[in-house]
Amino acid sequence: MPSNSPELPIRHYLQFKDFTADEYAHVFKRASFIKAKFKAYEKYQPLTDRTLAMIFEKASTRTRVSFEAGMYQMGGSVVHLTTGDSQLGRAEPIEDSARVISRMVDLVMIRTYGQDKIETFAKHSRVPVINGLTNEFHPCQILADIFTYIEHRGSILGKTVAWVGDGNNMANTWLQAADLLGFKVHLSTPSGYEVDPAVVGVRTASSMQFFKDPMQACEGADLVTTDVWTSMGFEAENEVRKKAFALWCVDAEMMSAARPDALFMHCLPAHRGEEVSADVIDGTQSVVWDEAENMALHQTLANPCDCEEHLRSSSSSTHSSINWADSM
Repeated sequence: MPSNSPELPIRHYLQFKDFTADEYAHVFKRASFIKAKFKAYEKYQPLTDRTLAMIFEKASTRTRVSFEAGMYQMGGSVVHLTTGDSQLGRAEPIEDSARVISRMVDLVMIRTYGQDKIETFAKHSRVPVINGLTNEFHPCQILADIFTYIEHRGSILGKTVAWVGDGNNMANTWLQAADLLGFKVHLSTPSGYEVDPAVVGVRTASSMQFFKDPMQACEGADLVTTDVWTSMGFEAENEVRKKAFALWCVDAEMMSAARPDALFMHCLPAHRGEEVSADVIDGTQSVVWDEAENMALHQTLANPCDCEEHLRSSSSSTHSSINWADSM
């Protein structure tokens, strides 16, 4: 029967700052609830009969497994598209791909190169779009990282995160998160590999501090984190980057500058002996495997409202005239 209730606006998750601090508080609480059910082997499948399209222009083992496993665990299904399967921006305009794909599924995750591609897709999509990674931002990863920190140490409010390495999509997103959630980022990058403030778009300078010396950046930090020196798409620069980043390896000495109870994170894949030493990533302060496990919570973190409610509301106008609120 027709619904008299107003439709919720479509919410996309393309940058970390797309949600508010209050919405993130809800998201983390919701994630903890759903993870507890999964750990207790309690079936929880609010996304039954819902479909996620995953579009990969950049390959990733962890992103695919996490989104796919999360969707299946919550009762949904997945359509997996790679560069060879899709015509995104090549044989077909992105605008047309978005119009077509969003009429066939309930949710879209895109992992691609330029942020402009996913912004264009979202603008013409009839369902929510999630950024699985772009050259500029990686919001789902930082979401998982902060959730991991909360699990181990409690609130991240007022804490200090030390970022050591490339001024890449991870660094950009950490800066957005600090600006929004009230913690501070100490950032140290080699000369020529700094973040671009125009891309990050933070509101206040007090949430970040830049250091030429990575040891100084780690002093007093509650969390030390890094990423590969050469991100996907920059492989031609690999040898040059190895020389430029030689002093930006997170080792035991660098971790000793942080607080005694500081955690270490890495979004993986890791190269032991390059951006991190083996004794750090495999040591007692490392929580990288918990961090990787929490990637599977991406599905539950896709919307600041209860995701199943939002998906049902947004997809009801796309696929049918069913009022999901009346039929549940």
